[in-house]
Amino acid sequence: MAEEFQKSVDKASLELIDKACADKVSLAFDRAQEVKPCPIGAVGSCCRNCGMGPCRVPLAKGKEETPEEKRKRRGVCGATSETIAARQFVRMIAAGTAAHSDHARAVAELLTAIGEGKAPGYELKDEQKLLQIALEWGIDIGERSNKEIAVEIGKKALGEFGKQEGTLLFLKRAPLKRQEIWHKQGVEPRAIDREVVETMHRTHAGVDQDYRNLIKQGTRAALADGWGGSMIATELQDIMFGTPYPVLSQVNLGVLKADEVNIIVHGHEPFLSEMIVNAAREPEMVALAKSRGANGINLAGICCTANEVLMRRGVPIAGNFLQQELALVTGAVDVMVVDVQCIMESLPDIAQCYHTKIVTTSPKARMKGAIHIEFDEHKAIESAREVVKTAIENFPNRGTNVRIPNERHDLIAGFSHETINYLLGGLFRASYRPLNDNIINGRIRGVAGVVGCNNARSAHNAAHIAMVKELIKNDVLVIQTGCAAMASATAGLMVPEAAAKYAGAGLASVCEAVGIPPVLHMGACVDNSRILMAATAMVKDGGLGDDISDLPVAGAAPEWMSEKAIAIGQYFVASGVYTVFGVTWPTTGSKELTDYLFSDLESVYGGKWAFEPDAVKAAQLMIAHIDKKRKALGIDKARERVLYDMAMRRQLE
Repeated sequence: MAEEFQKSVDKASLELIDKACADKVSLAFDRAQEVKPCPIGAVGSCCRNCGMGPCRVPLAKGKEETPEEKRKRRGVCGATSETIAARQFVRMIAAGTAAHSDHARAVAELLTAIGEGKAPGYELKDEQKLLQIALEWGIDIGERSNKEIAVEIGKKALGEFGKQEGTLLFLKRAPLKRQEIWHKQGVEPRAIDREVVETMHRTHAGVDQDYRNLIKQGTRAALADGWGGSMIATELQDIMFGTPYPVLSQVNLGVLKADEVNIIVHGHEPFLSEMIVNAAREPEMVALAKSRGANGINLAGICCTANEVLMRRGVPIAGNFLQQELALVTGAVDVMVVDVQCIMESLPDIAQCYHTKIVTTSPKARMKGAIHIEFDEHKAIESAREVVKTAIENFPNRGTNVRIPNERHDLIAGFSHETINYLLGGLFRASYRPLNDNIINGRIRGVAGVVGCNNARSAHNAAHIAMVKELIKNDVLVIQTGCAAMASATAGLMVPEAAAKYAGAGLASVCEAVGIPPVLHMGACVDNSRILMAATAMVKDGGLGDDISDLPVAGAAPEWMSEKAIAIGQYFVASGVYTVFGVTWPTTGSKELTDYLFSDLESVYGGKWAFEPDAVKAAQLMIAHIDKKRKALGIDKARERVLYDMAMRRQLE
């Protein structure tokens, strides 16, 4: 059992890992042990960007190298380890930015179609945000209908991908000092697609060969994600599907039901899954399910599609990235419907061992062995009904090899930037002022964003939970998105009762007063843009400096694995946030580049990277950084309370 425990700290996952072994099913956990990472590629010292390679550049043997030793550490074209590592690093940023931003493009296209009346079944659920963005973007409201305004917002959002002049519109949301830093450094993103294309051009053989200049372009591309594509996706999805507010639901594989049709939605784009929720709740569909012997239809989610329908519709979460295969191993899933990103190619093979059908829905992401039901926004409800009917018709084929773990846990999700603003200040005094005041008075030490994926080369969920517990124990309020949020929820950290059990006295007192958990679920991975908005709101409310880099905040991705995580990390660093990653780091083959990312960047952007695979030690690094910022702000020591008389008040004036 010791070996199994190292694969996950989640009881439900361990139970199904054992079942998979008995069923002779290969999982990502097994493949991680069988397929060892390339030691040269893992540290960024392998270049395959041309036909003369791949060039495996030897690692430096010591801190001081002779000129001869340096000459030997070059590719065929003469590229140094610094150039090679920087190229691979910024290519990861470009890929992550492309993933989030292609999602955003689809969101903008759908909003435009809704406004034009070409996407029946969809609504404009947050009309207030629609009007707010219209005002922000200089779009005329007048006597126009909301649908007319939606069309113009959608088209203007689409313009952010390919415009030839100016910079991205949402950059103006950042604190003024941060905007000045970006302008001075020449990293303001111009158009999203342009930054991705230019990154790929610069990393082509024989183009940009200065690691500092490569990182500069990588920074511009990353900012095009955080303050561009991701922010567009989040804001426009709120308009269409509703801005999240606190909702009670459940998490873990125990949310599956033995007597109902189980449909799992998996991926990252909520367009079809929103309609599947509607279709599954139609009386005709429920009646059809009962006619096939089921007591109803049960929906659950995996990965960030799960977070989207959780926040807005209360749909329970079956699991995060490393639990997608395990959901099939239960033998209880009738259909798993997938869209894009983080979907394992192993799913159809595993599904064949049970009765499950895998349904792909995007023309961008098809798999051998899966059924394809293509999503079309013009007839989305018909596509959704077809998926639900496929699951219902498959229910009678469920065999006896079914095991659903009992593990499921309550969580409260839906803490959007707007919701936090409201909870702290109320309807008429919505503000981050109470948060700032409690940071200043020391009840809350600071704020940490713990985000990112799972990685099969580390114990599933272990680093997330250990890091978060260490942070809240030390009075650091934690905000989370993505798979990281699901991990904390399975540990019971996303309910108000967790504050008294796990948090320090100061943080616990604030959570009790406001009625919130010590760990706040802010959404899917594109919703890291909500964290940027929260940090900006803290700056604008005053008392904690005049830039994000002044705040006592830190970020982390302790179990990261995807290129999206690197893009997210870089846009947080470029926004002024100290950011710690775990598991592995992709530039350690170059000491110069790694030192630049871990040290020199701070003097440029006010934020920097760090790498620490031990989650508790990483949390302590974050706490030390938060304390450093508190000291710089002069709030590291308790202040004596003074009762001012009238003479003292006049003197202040």
